[in-house]
Amino acid sequence: MSRTPQEIFQHYVYAGTISRDADALAEQFTEDGVFEAPLVPVGAPFPRRLVGREEIRSAMAAYYEQPVKADRVPNIDKSGYVLHTTSDPDVFIAEIDTVFDGDGDSDSDGADVTVSLVQIFRIRDGKIARLRDYFAPELVS
Repeated sequence: MSRTPQEIFQHYVYAGTISRDADALAEQFTEDGVFEAPLVPVGAPFPRRLVGREEIRSAMAAYYEQPVKADRVPNIDKSGYVLHTTSDPDVFIAEIDTVFDGDGDSDSDGADVTVSLVQIFRIRDGKIARLRDYFAPELVS
């Protein structure tokens, strides 16, 4: 059964951002899937490039074990996204505005902080074959 871009994206976000479940995240990818974050500097805590479901599973499990900074938890209710289909039915783009609640303890002086990012998904057989995640690297430091 084929999944829509909406379903693929929602399952991906739930597995990764919301539940931080490396097993569930890895299962969103094909066996040979590639997960790339090209803007992340080499040596950053967030992996820059992962190849294969098992590497995605193990690297993201290690990343998810790190404590989450209080100002790095997204407010899902305030965040939003738009999915864009392309002329290739196996490619879609997610344009995302992630909102982090301001708490007065950071540079935001209590104001919410919105971070915009773009993800490009290439799908095969209803799973992610390649994901390129373009986001601000300072989010993972």
